[in-house]
Amino acid sequence: MTYENLDAKLINALLGNGRASLRSLGEDLDVSVTTVSNHLNDLEDEGVIDGYTPIVDYGNLGYDVTAIVQLKVEGDALPEITERLRAEKRMISVYEVTGDYDVIAVGKFEDTDGMNDQIKSLLTDADIRESNTSVVLNAVTENEQFELKLND
Repeated sequence: MTYENLDAKLINALLGNGRASLRSLGEDLDVSVTTVSNHLNDLEDEGVIDGYTPIVDYGNLGYDVTAIVQLKVEGDALPEITERLRAEKRMISVYEVTGDYDVIAVGKFEDTDGMNDQIKSLLTDADIRESNTSVVLNAVTENEQFELKLND
């Protein structure tokens, strides 16, 4: 096999099975274990692969409420607010965005009382000018990643 598209093929193989051994990856991609190891190390060093983690189904663990929180923040307080949200245990994603709001955060909660308590805690911050919270009724897709296109 040539090494053309090897990194993309390696990433795609790991998306299918993040626990695959170097040996099985090498066999699947028709390259040596050393080649796989070297390419994986390079991808990790470059920050393309940023760890190997399980995909947790929070609903199966009792976190039945997903909330999307949109915040308007005083301009100079944005880094402070995003850091505070990042540190919150139930917030799984925090984004600085363009548009009507400055921040969008996604949180997982056991119930609406827990969600309500955390949102009220956030709203005590004087640097948050406005908020809008949406409760997710049905997660059609979540935590999805996509395979990389291979150059022909």
